[in-house]
Amino acid sequence: MTKRDVISAGTSMSAVTLKVADLDAMTAFYRDGVGLSTLAQAGDSVVLGSAGQPLVILEHSPLLKHAAEGAAGLFHTALLFPSQASLARALYSVATKYPGAFTGSSDHLVSEALYFDDPEGNGVELYWDRPRSTWQWNGNHVAMDTRYLDPNAFLQAHLTDAAAGALPAGATVGHVHLKVGDIASARAFYADTLGFEVTAEFGAQALFVSAGGYHHHLGMNTWQSRGALDRSPALGLGQVAIELPDLDDVGALRERLSAQRIAVRDDGRTLRFDDPWKNEIAVSVR
Repeated sequence: MTKRDVISAGTSMSAVTLKVADLDAMTAFYRDGVGLSTLAQAGDSVVLGSAGQPLVILEHSPLLKHAAEGAAGLFHTALLFPSQASLARALYSVATKYPGAFTGSSDHLVSEALYFDDPEGNGVELYWDRPRSTWQWNGNHVAMDTRYLDPNAFLQAHLTDAAAGALPAGATVGHVHLKVGDIASARAFYADTLGFEVTAEFGAQALFVSAGGYHHHLGMNTWQSRGALDRSPALGLGQVAIELPDLDDVGALRERLSAQRIAVRDDGRTLRFDDPWKNEIAVSVR
């Protein structure tokens, strides 16, 4: 691949849009549970984030139904915290206010992660990255694992403020993990066309890709969705947003999409297109 075929090292993830049935309940979970701030609210839309940075956008879509079992879509939105202490505060807040939401916790070697489901079943990962200097690489592949992480021990070690206020400045959407129909198509789209670099792969089950040497900005798996076809309109994932450093990067991506005859919707500010399962991707300049 040439330099122009690889997505910019300065690429980052932005706000994930969710289509929701109960706007009030979903807003309360991300605001009161996770600790995000309400940045904007107008009509049927609520924008939540941290320090002015949108992280989750909720769009009220009461006419939609939940997706069928086995459909492609969102596996989880992963919110990255700047420290173990800030992650512990969010963990304490969600666990005490929404005790039934917790679904698990893992040490992934590169990170420590706690998992939840929001009130409408969308996966949420709250995590902290270990320093990059500690990550182990074998060529272009980073060592990741799924080891048990005791959430109570994590709280005991890192919770310094039981009040668990709002997220500190610096929380971001670290990565987005999708449910897809097959890994070969995911690799062809996200790596070969969009230009992300493969950092880990687990046969026909999962693929992880990134920009700039991160462990992963996007994950794709078939654990619940093997063989899934195009998504029908449904509650859940509305849009995945990606930010590039400048217009030249956007132009290079547009050329790669055009070469693969992938339809693009371009309003002059944002480039929108669908992945092979009709998950909408929006790309703009940071």
